[in-house]
Amino acid sequence: MSNLPSSQTAVPQTHPLVKGEVGPGCAKTDPIVIADSVTRQFGGLKAVDVAHLEIPRGKITALIGPNGAGKTTMFNLLTGFDKPNTGTWEFDGKSLAGVPAFKVARAGMVRTFQLTKSLGRLSVLQNMLLGATGQRGEGLFSSLVKPLWRKQEEENTARADDLLARFKLDAKREDYAASLSGGQRKLLEMARALMSNPELIMLDEPMAGVNPALTQSLLGHIKNLKDDGTSVLFVEHDMHMVMHISDWVIVMAEGRVVAEGPPETVMKDPAVIDAYLGAHHDEDLGDLMEDGPNPVLEAERKAREAHPEIEAEHEAAGYAEPVTPASREEEQR
Repeated sequence: MSNLPSSQTAVPQTHPLVKGEVGPGCAKTDPIVIADSVTRQFGGLKAVDVAHLEIPRGKITALIGPNGAGKTTMFNLLTGFDKPNTGTWEFDGKSLAGVPAFKVARAGMVRTFQLTKSLGRLSVLQNMLLGATGQRGEGLFSSLVKPLWRKQEEENTARADDLLARFKLDAKREDYAASLSGGQRKLLEMARALMSNPELIMLDEPMAGVNPALTQSLLGHIKNLKDDGTSVLFVEHDMHMVMHISDWVIVMAEGRVVAEGPPETVMKDPAVIDAYLGAHHDEDLGDLMEDGPNPVLEAERKAREAHPEIEAEHEAAGYAEPVTPASREEEQR
């Protein structure tokens, strides 16, 4: 594993969301998630090696990094879909280390997936109702006594209809989920996640595979989540989206947090540029750090121009990730 530079003075020394100085693993004034010494190893590869991480409450936080940085693995660990080799973490003051995924969701930490998980042979409304928690009619005996659960089901249906209207899916209410487009399935998955009234919603590449016509709609919905008081943590490779909607950015590379801070400063951090460009940035770094284009966006553009054949392969495969020389080396390994 190469030695990655730590975040330098490109980020501000202080920020309202942070106690003390800004830097990788810095303490937040009001964190909703706190993780310590979290590691996950696959054979000889340490996919996640996070010493300390805190997610601010009530904000939109972006988790970014090049391919293979460990972002989705970290998501899986925090939400109980994978088990770490070491580490502890807590959500809203409650320890969730070792807690199974369904209990994590019940605690108020809900996630979506890069590849949507809708149940195609159920209607859109039925998919929504699956997201409601504490349903009295789920018990074997209580299901036989309709008065016990009828009112609650009516309330859940009303909430589902309200969310479907908000996400402009109300016209698809009775359609099979399998009939929806990729972008509509993303909307359905986000709407279904909100059925449980989560305190933190974690979105894994919400824009991946989404038609550009729906992109602005998704952006608006993510902003509305924050306005409603929901904390948001999302993984995304679209740097324009990250700059546009995030309040805080955490950057991972080779399993570790190498930088964090507000988006306008993180994108110019030398540690971030190195994570995206690696050894290829030496001759361009000086020019990029001036008042020219954004370094990370420029790094992504240069990588695509230098390797058009890789970009073509990824587009054909339907990937929505920036392609870099490092990602190609990882694929070959």
